[in-house]
Amino acid sequence: MCFELFEGAGAFKNKTAIISDGVAWSYEQIKERSHHYATLLLGDKEDLSEARIAFMVPPGVDYVCIQWAIWIAGGIAVPICVTYPPTSIEYVLQDTEATVVIAADEFLPLLKPLCPEQSNRILLSLLQMHEPSFFKKLPVLSLSRRAMILYTSGTTNLPKGVVSTHLNMKAQIDMLIDAWQWNSTDQTVCILPLHHVHGIVNVVCCSLRAGAACHFLPRFDANEVLDILQKEELTVFMAVPTIYFKLVAYLENLTENERLDIKDKLTRKRLMVSGSAALPVTVMEKWYQLSGHWLLERYGMTEIGMAISNPYDGERKPGFVGMPLPSVSVRLVSDDGKINTGELGEIQVKGPAVFSEYWRKPEATKESFTPDQWFKTGDTAILENGYYKILGRTSIDIIKSGGYKISAIEIEEVIRQFNLIEDCSVVGIPNEEWGEIVGAAIVLKNSMDMVAFQNWLAEQLPKYKIPRSFRFLGELPRNAMGKVTKKELLPLFLS
Repeated sequence: MCFELFEGAGAFKNKTAIISDGVAWSYEQIKERSHHYATLLLGDKEDLSEARIAFMVPPGVDYVCIQWAIWIAGGIAVPICVTYPPTSIEYVLQDTEATVVIAADEFLPLLKPLCPEQSNRILLSLLQMHEPSFFKKLPVLSLSRRAMILYTSGTTNLPKGVVSTHLNMKAQIDMLIDAWQWNSTDQTVCILPLHHVHGIVNVVCCSLRAGAACHFLPRFDANEVLDILQKEELTVFMAVPTIYFKLVAYLENLTENERLDIKDKLTRKRLMVSGSAALPVTVMEKWYQLSGHWLLERYGMTEIGMAISNPYDGERKPGFVGMPLPSVSVRLVSDDGKINTGELGEIQVKGPAVFSEYWRKPEATKESFTPDQWFKTGDTAILENGYYKILGRTSIDIIKSGGYKISAIEIEEVIRQFNLIEDCSVVGIPNEEWGEIVGAAIVLKNSMDMVAFQNWLAEQLPKYKIPRSFRFLGELPRNAMGKVTKKELLPLFLS
């Protein structure tokens, strides 16, 4: 499918595909640049034969063209997070045995020590990729070829390389274009990191496969994002909950007339989506008041792409991630292996979008699937009236206390409703008597009376769900996708 993106670009030719650094690039231009890069990567070879090509390039036209070039030349694309420290970069390069590393000029000083002359890694700068060359005949590829390796966050172990084939990518892209009704008149903006499936597939690949235009921003700035969102031609917006949280805070500081003017423009947008982390219902409700949009929340992960989504047309239920997408089968399985319908259980997924393997980790791959080849997500959910509600990571967000299974996400939703609390995160703290007790890390808007707060909690939650330990922070630790890194919070409760 990834090479089909390249071929499909020919149908749109002079239409704008990418707006990067204030410059508009047509589909024909990015197709030509990708072919040029592919020619240089191939050299005297006819096919890269699934060689791993790593690249550290900021979001923009060169990111897209480098990625396309790797795909059409027969290589496996390994995008590297532009904020990775050297140890994380070295881990990815070693694990994939990348033969070529392509870097934007600003990353060359960081990468040169990791690619010494005596090593098997060739470091190429973007400037070298612009050297003149003749277009070379491209290899004929099958959909079964490996296309990309993305790395998991590694919350419990070292990150694993998630391998997607061109067929996996095709299934993901085709499914989302159909479900979310992408079309060639759309324009979107990419403000997401491009070493995750959310930005790569949901935003960039879907927009370019549909013949739409993708506007890149190098970094998040609330004022700049809102300026772009107010443009009439922009129709689709996708972001993580943290971004919506920041946009809400920015809008709430404007005058009422300014907010109403912006809302009038935002209401006209076709689609707004939230994902990659649980969307607090309070944020969803505030965004609706400020923009006129009920955000479409969906569920996915690196290994499966998107699997569950609220409907494009139809009810979008706050706190729920929706129903299985076309071609995706979903089931809930309890701890004792029983398939549930009305009770909570682990989400298991099957379908053509599910990843191929963990890179060179056959045992980890085998353990992540059931004998009948359902992928075990490690996320716990409940099904209510056909809609799935995520209760959290089985190992992180499900707290087992005194025989109860408690959803950390449910408690977080309640705590955020207290008017003096800006944000919070709930964890399970090991306890000899109860197994685990509930702890809450809280970010305050203003100082508050703890007695009054605890009395309020007693009216909102049963006793066994009320946090017994509190920590107050200036901000919660988060990863690049805005997810709270709870493994960094737990030690605060153990000290």
